[in-house]
Parts: sequence; C-alpha cells; structure tokens
Amino acid sequence: MAEDNRVKKLTVSSSPHVRSSETTTGVMLDVIIALAPAGIAAIIVFGLRALAVMLVSVASCVLAEYLSRKAMKKENTIGDLSAVVTGLLLAYNLPSNIPFWIVILGAVIAIVVVKQMFGGIGQNFLNPALAARVILMTSFPGRMAAGAFVGLNQHGWNVDGLTSATPLGLVKVAHASADIQATAPTLHQLFLGTTSGCLGEVSALALLIGGLYLIIRKVISPIIPCVYIGTVAIFMMFATGFDWYAVAYELLSGGLFLGAIFMATDYTTSPITKWGKVIFALGCGIITCIIRIWGSLPEGVSFSIIIMNVFVPYIESQTKPTPFGTKKEKKGKEAAEK
Repeated sequence: MAEDNRVKKLTVSSSPHVRSSETTTGVMLDVIIALAPAGIAAIIVFGLRALAVMLVSVASCVLAEYLSRKAMKKENTIGDLSAVVTGLLLAYNLPSNIPFWIVILGAVIAIVVVKQMFGGIGQNFLNPALAARVILMTSFPGRMAAGAFVGLNQHGWNVDGLTSATPLGLVKVAHASADIQATAPTLHQLFLGTTSGCLGEVSALALLIGGLYLIIRKVISPIIPCVYIGTVAIFMMFATGFDWYAVAYELLSGGLFLGAIFMATDYTTSPITKWGKVIFALGCGIITCIIRIWGSLPEGVSFSIIIMNVFVPYIESQTKPTPFGTKKEKKGKEAAEK
C-alpha cells in the first residue's frame, strides 16, 4: 500500500539522452600515447634536439591557449590536453634543427589564429598543426627546407652539419625503382625510421603502432587512413607503370602515414558520416598524388588535408543519412509542378 501512495514523478532532461563515458581529455590522452612511439623514434634518430623541438612546441601551444583564453575572458581549456596534441603534431611536422622562434611562431598560428579565433576546440575548420605548417612553409621556405634536409650518415645516425635530400626529394628526380635504389634510402630504412626528414615522418613502424593503438581503443575509425593510403597506392601504381618498389617508396616516405593516421582523422575537421569519410580520404589521396607527381613540392599531404578540410561541411551535407520515416525533398521541376 505504501508503494501505491507514493507520488511518481517523470524525470525530464534535455538532450543528449544517450551519453558516453569518453571525455575530450581521455581521447587526447590516447592520442598522446599513440604519438609517443614516433617521438621516441625521432629522439633516437635525431638526438636531443628533436626532444627540444617537441618541448618548445608543446609549451608554446599550451601557453598560447592559456593566454588567448584569458585575453578573451573565456573558460580556460588547457586541461583538455588538446593544446598538447597540437604541439606534438606541429613538432612532428618540423625538422630537428628548425630555429625555436619559428616553432613558437607556428604554435601561436596554430592555437591563436586557427583554433581560438574561430571559437576554440571543435570550432576550427582547419587542422591547426597542418595550417601552421603550411604557413611556415610558404613564409620561410629556406628555413623549412634546409632544416628538413639535415639527415644521417651512412650508418643511419644523426651527424651535426650533415645535409642530405629527403627521401621524397630524391624520388622526385628518380624515374624508376632502379634509380631510387641507387640514390635513396632503402625500404627497410624508411620503415624503421633511419632516414632524414621531419620528426614525425621518419618511422613508418612507429606511426603504424600508434595508429593500431587508436583503432583498438576506438578513438579513430580505420576508414580514413585505409582509404587515404589505399588511394595513394592505387594512383601511384598506375602513375609509375606498376613499379612496386616505387609505389612502396611513395607510401613509406614523407608524411603520408602521419597525415593519414593522426591529422586527416581529426574529429573537428573531418566528416562524421561513413561515406563522408570515404569521399574525404579519396580527395586527400588524389590531391597528394597530384602534388607529388606534377607539383613543385615533393610532398603534398599537408596541402591535401587542408584543402579537403574546407570541403567537409559540403561533404557532410551531401552524405548525411535520411531520418527514418521521412522523404527526400524534391527539387527543380518536380517541386514546381506540385
């Protein structure tokens, strides 16, 4: 009887009604863990200068976010670790001997200009780290190029003052696998990371380990990385006349794995729909190949992702699923006739 006399209340709450235990901080921590193998590989290959670039980049990004949020009188967000991730990704897109003032400038561009001026995390329409890299490349091409060429001796270890062309730079002047094998590092060196280049580009193995971790943790979907890398493989297969060695070289060298796994999958700047992800990754792969083959730059990953970031709203609008029970709105003559 006591139960029957109780006043039963209907609990009403605003959406979302389905909640996840995942947090922004947790996701960013997973990304940091996934980026760790590539960072360790860069330190082993390039020495403590690589670690210094990472620390300066991360510290600058965190400080830039703190000061910009304070200046805008908004709640501080450095605790979500997104600035740390941006700092690491920016560092991975820079060479080991880049001047620290350029690293700091890149951090300010990434955090203040690309991220905070558009409202902060979740509001930026371009990947902050890649946008900063593109701006630095176009503003200081000599510094960025000279730095990227600081390489390794014949044993695969960093030597101060030794300069060499990056693997993709060598492929640019080679026309067949025989030419590549004669002038460039081996596929084994590219896979393990004992080559010249930017910090995050040197070890395909380290990047794959990080990518596998993110997929297992369900932080990212494998659709974008697989379609992106697969598109480059198929495109280059036809472009090189089915030269398998040259195709493998295109896949393992440059920033393809770094971009496909860690930057093209950025939640804010990539589509959320399944087919949207496919179209986005296809576009990234095709543009990357076009720039690599016909462009003046040996690498095209950064520009391809930035270009496709701009099309994300349109891609999502065209691939969003139709709600159950509704009909698509008719356009054109059919709508006019009715």
